Amino acid sequence: MSTHKRIVSLISSATEILFLLGLDRQVVGVSHECDYPPQIAGLPRLTHSLVNAAALSRAIDDQVREFAIDQQALYAIDVDELARLKPDLIITQAQCDVCAVHDTPALAAAEIIALNPTRLTDVLEDIRRIAEATECRDRAEDVIAALEARVQQVRQSSSTLAAADRPRVALLEWIDPPMLAGNWTPELVSWAGGVDGLPADGRHSSYASWQEIAAFDPEVIVIMPCGFDVPRAIVEAQVLAVQPEWQSLSAVRSGRVFAADGNAYFNRSGPRLVDSLEILAHLFHPELFAAPASAAGAWKRLRTEAGELVAENP
Repeated sequence: MSTHKRIVSLISSATEILFLLGLDRQVVGVSHECDYPPQIAGLPRLTHSLVNAAALSRAIDDQVREFAIDQQALYAIDVDELARLKPDLIITQAQCDVCAVHDTPALAAAEIIALNPTRLTDVLEDIRRIAEATECRDRAEDVIAALEARVQQVRQSSSTLAAADRPRVALLEWIDPPMLAGNWTPELVSWAGGVDGLPADGRHSSYASWQEIAAFDPEVIVIMPCGFDVPRAIVEAQVLAVQPEWQSLSAVRSGRVFAADGNAYFNRSGPRLVDSLEILAHLFHPELFAAPASAAGAWKRLRTEAGELVAENP
């Protein structure tokens, strides 16, 4: 049993890890972004965003850039509520300026774990770090072993693919302007049997021009904007159809464009990155990999029709 009686998670990935480790009864507060598992309903929300998330992609990007120039945090902590909860363990992150919650005096009384994963192996190590701090090491090793077994199953199956059978892939973490997913994503793409030739493995996501994307000519495109679910991704993706290069891309011409839930899966550095790997394997090679039942509804195939991107029925 954990020696920590009161735990606060300020990032959604850590909240998922805590519940997976069976520590749900000790979690007393979460961030405004925490939405999984369903048992978190009713827990106090200790952060709020300073960015207008209802704005269009370009406007959100402009806001984030302005905050970065002014060195301002994008999120704020409810310090009074945090002090009232009196946590003795707080899990936060140091992954990127966009998501990091700045320190406040109220955090000083608690042990703080800051997570900073850039690869899937880092995420597994984060599970161990949290388990070490909460004294549930045996449970953590069982969880990690199960996740690693699923990863290995995908890797073994995709290892038989010839180079010519591995599609060129572009995963858009942002739409306007286009940003290609980095960090753990290139690694997942490779393991799933694809070729991600644009962002560097293990490095942060980066902007790309449409000229660069067209030159790479992806055969599969997955639109998975950070913080957006599938319906919101489809709405925001409409600007893609008017790009001069869009119709010429191999992925568009062959009908292999997908909108995916980046918020829950691809952009969240928690256990469901393994689900993300299984989703990619299915999208790249449906003849080898069945659609993962654990991620039902996590993506939609899109087609271009009358200048718009339309979701196909299942």
